[in-house]
Amino acid sequence: MKRGLFIGRFQPFHLGHLKVVEHILQNEDEVIIGVGSAQYSHTFENPFTTGERIEIIRKTLKTTVGLDRFFIITIPDIGEHRLWVSRVVSFCPEFQTVYSNNSLVKVLFEEAGYTVKSVPFFDREKMMGREIRKLISTGGDWRSRLHPEAVKYLEKIGAEKRLAAIITDDF
Repeated sequence: MKRGLFIGRFQPFHLGHLKVVEHILQNEDEVIIGVGSAQYSHTFENPFTTGERIEIIRKTLKTTVGLDRFFIITIPDIGEHRLWVSRVVSFCPEFQTVYSNNSLVKVLFEEAGYTVKSVPFFDREKMMGREIRKLISTGGDWRSRLHPEAVKYLEKIGAEKRLAAIITDDF
């Protein structure tokens, strides 16, 4: 069984991330989605809890790639790069390939002996987490950038209100 690892903060998991997962699954039997910076929430950079991010990812992938093709794991930041890969590996089912465009992630996993592949960017100007968070906070057109199931969930948890409060320091 071939398995790839895709790590991100997924704040939130958007259509660009979905395209990356679909791209990975063209080469792998399964994908492990590592939800990074797992201990952070309720800030502009990391507004959603780990549980909320898992819900968004699962709801999106359930209706697109199917529940049997992915795992979701959490990866807290530990602050020591030289120990990070072994920590990530200990949290994951077995995998052979890491998919990332992050230079540090690539170097760390290559130094640990893993095959690392870059992933294509999909509609990069629109599919950037920071831009989507900004749109959510201002009531802009963020819904077109996420899967409908993710939109429903974010509306349910009051994402617009939360992000608006965070950026005005009223939270």
